[in-house]
Amino acid sequence: MSKAPLFPPASHIIHRSTAKGPAPRLTRLALHLACAALLPTLPVGATFAQPAQAGQEAQRHSINIAPGRLSAVLGTYAAQAGVHLSADGALTQGLQSEGLKGRYDIAEGFARLLARHGLQAMPNGDGSYTLATLPRAAGEATLGAVTVTAKAERRNGTTEDTGSYTQTGPSNTATRLGMTLRETPQSVSVVTRQQMDDFGLNEINDVLQQTPGITVVAYDSERTTYYSRGFTIDSFQYDGISTTRDIRYSSGDTLTGTAIYDRVEVLKGASGLMTGRGDPGGTINLIRKRPTSQFSGHATASAGSWDNYRTEIDVGGPLNESGSIRGRAVAAYQDKKSYLDHYERKSKVFYGVLESDLTPDTLLTVGATYQDTIPKGSNWGGTPLFTSDGDFNDTPRSFNPGVRWSSNEQYSRSAFATLEHNFSNGWTAKANFTHQINGYNAPMSSASGGQPNPITGSGAILSLGKFDGEIKQNAVDAYAKGPFALLGREHEVVVGINASHRDWKTKDYFPAYDSAVEDFYNWNGDIAMPDWGTAYPTAETTREIAGYITARFNLRDDLKLTLGSRIADYRGETTTEKGIWVPYAGVVYDLNETFSAYASYTSIFKPQTRQDVQGKTLDPLEGDSYEAGLKAEFFDGRLNGSLAYFDIRQDNYALQTSSRAPSGSWAYEAIKGVKTTGYEFELSGELLPGWQAHAGYTHKSSRRTGKRVSTWEPEDQLSLYTSYKIPTHIAPLTVGGGARWQSKSWNTLSNPIRGGSERFTQKSYWLVDLMLRYQINQNLSASLGVNNVLDKKYFYNNGIYSYIWGEPRSANVSIRYDF
Repeated sequence: MSKAPLFPPASHIIHRSTAKGPAPRLTRLALHLACAALLPTLPVGATFAQPAQAGQEAQRHSINIAPGRLSAVLGTYAAQAGVHLSADGALTQGLQSEGLKGRYDIAEGFARLLARHGLQAMPNGDGSYTLATLPRAAGEATLGAVTVTAKAERRNGTTEDTGSYTQTGPSNTATRLGMTLRETPQSVSVVTRQQMDDFGLNEINDVLQQTPGITVVAYDSERTTYYSRGFTIDSFQYDGISTTRDIRYSSGDTLTGTAIYDRVEVLKGASGLMTGRGDPGGTINLIRKRPTSQFSGHATASAGSWDNYRTEIDVGGPLNESGSIRGRAVAAYQDKKSYLDHYERKSKVFYGVLESDLTPDTLLTVGATYQDTIPKGSNWGGTPLFTSDGDFNDTPRSFNPGVRWSSNEQYSRSAFATLEHNFSNGWTAKANFTHQINGYNAPMSSASGGQPNPITGSGAILSLGKFDGEIKQNAVDAYAKGPFALLGREHEVVVGINASHRDWKTKDYFPAYDSAVEDFYNWNGDIAMPDWGTAYPTAETTREIAGYITARFNLRDDLKLTLGSRIADYRGETTTEKGIWVPYAGVVYDLNETFSAYASYTSIFKPQTRQDVQGKTLDPLEGDSYEAGLKAEFFDGRLNGSLAYFDIRQDNYALQTSSRAPSGSWAYEAIKGVKTTGYEFELSGELLPGWQAHAGYTHKSSRRTGKRVSTWEPEDQLSLYTSYKIPTHIAPLTVGGGARWQSKSWNTLSNPIRGGSERFTQKSYWLVDLMLRYQINQNLSASLGVNNVLDKKYFYNNGIYSYIWGEPRSANVSIRYDF
């Protein structure tokens, strides 16, 4: 074989056959690894240009390799360590690696990469290595020494420190089987830690705005809702454990800070198999950060438009000499004003987590989160939509109808524990418990009612109310998963049970008078707080218990069939259902090494809280969800793509009316025969070395007897966010930007002045963002971000008689120190 140095020694991995025959040749594995050596992120120099010599074994090298296919990771490691590795490609076929970060000598690095796969790198005496199967006895000793098997399993899927805009490891959001994005027969979008850091996505609202196919709609200054495929997303998961938000009262979930999360996975489409409610819109899964095996951390400070100041510190690492106990702590504080007059918000987030290797195969994780959001000047429902002439009430973007003391204060507390054990036969058992408290204390007042006179300013009504409530949720999920043999092939199965208990208690106060605003257009929100009077308490309890089973059958090397089923009992205040059956089926066919075709089906069952004009709670939403498409995985998983077509059919769809329920909230009508169809395209990951992108296009339409419903969610959306890390020898810069576009959307409302129904339309619009990061030295960097660069004026309206202006152009500068 020629040793012409086109890149560090050709291919640090070489095929060696033990059979007699022609001379050795490069396998596909060798070619993958040769290509990996070409990446400019790899150090190139005399040290790595030669095979390891005697004495090099004990030298430690700084290693930073992203997760991916084991073949590619080994090639990158061999290149960074400066050694040759000979291998039979069959040994690594189909295997994934969590990657490697830290300082290791050659043997230790190989051991950490290979032990969980039952492989080892055998030294040949000339500085080169050969990949071989690890004998069982030796394997047990090695695992005891490096204790990596359980840790490697649980960290797959981590996006932190990968520099990537895609997830190369497995996802458990759709099923518990830990399938990659390509293997999952549903649409899953992932916003990684790198994308959040690049674009300053410090709240969950920011993340969802950059998620393809998701529409973010603001009710007012604190309350937000999300739409996907024509329907609201009410289902949140935290590390895969389901909780439910109540869209009537915000309680911390949509204001969640992202400093504590490694990534956000969004499953689009029905998710009844894991969540217990076949929410047709989708599920948001927030994956928390975990302790690191090496000491590391960072501190950031930023300042932005409208006196927006924020600090964050994040520290993690081993807590004992062996590294069997690891911890991590994150704290963030933000104090900001706003483009809205007399509005400000203070937020604080704390997070702590501990991991302990009770044995080499048993992991205990415990942690807690704490978050407070304290605003002043909160508006309640936004700005009145119509003037007394029946025209659009066009106010400046800075106009705030909220009273100065008005405050929709929200808080969230949680504690969680996980116990996981890996058995020697490949099976894993895991139990999760979460206790979560979400609450609100909201004395609210806002000039959000009525129709102000455009000349005199009279006619606006001051809304007044106080809401004091808390939601306590306990959830447990326990399952076992592993391989089983059938008809000469190996398959996978997961069997589990989960249960949840949710108590919601609130006290609502309404003053015994209405208050008119004398001059709406000169309103400054400066009034005294009223005597709130009598409290009206409400309490609701919901319980659910379910068992589920999902199997992935390996019908052929290129054909996988996933079948699942969930049986649940649900009990709410007005709805009790037993034996709810949620079936699931999915098939994935590998067309070649890059592309797969897939199809899936699941049913929909979602209890509802909305009421009709008589105060009766609507019957549960029921229906079916179908999806089919193509998925692709390029460059050993560093770039993922998908094309999906979906068809959702449902009954008891909640359609808002122009009437009120007895409680005073808007009344809804349950309608049958709603059908939503559409298609999505998404691409995420590394286009070229140093060039990351996350892009998507979505088209969908929800109709009943040919007439559109859910018209406020646009039919068409496009988003593209990208960054490019310029090679260091040219300039230590990362440049990036993004844009999102949506087609026109509207609500059909009754004009209270002119009478009759009118379309209230938001025209299509673009929003453009930019970012720039300068790497001052190895540890210190400075960033600049500009949002809504073109200063586009746009608004939100969600079907009530008020609206919210979107945020104008803003800028933010930050500095970050990594240690």
